[in-house]
Amino acid sequence: MIQTISPGEADALIKSGEVDVVDVREPREWSFGHVPKARLVPLDQLRADPQRALPRDRVVFVCAKGVRSLTAAKLAERLGFNQLYNLDGGTTGWVKAGLPLEHS
Repeated sequence: MIQTISPGEADALIKSGEVDVVDVREPREWSFGHVPKARLVPLDQLRADPQRALPRDRVVFVCAKGVRSLTAAKLAERLGFNQLYNLDGGTTGWVKAGLPLEHS
């Protein structure tokens, strides 16, 4: 099941360390900042080899506004994952909520 969660809810899940955070944006977008503890798996890469890109359940998907991440979550759901989260508003919503982005 896919659950759309607020930036605050996502922050709490991420801080718990019990979720995999997957950012499905493109590398250029990633370079402007990303949600802490996220790893970059562009949506096309996820589509090409989802089993390799998603080693476990309990995944928070992130993109710029929440559309591509929902697409990614639906893909994971079709593969049998059942604890899936979509960050409402993506990194845009994250920043609007006053939460920091990491830069690498």
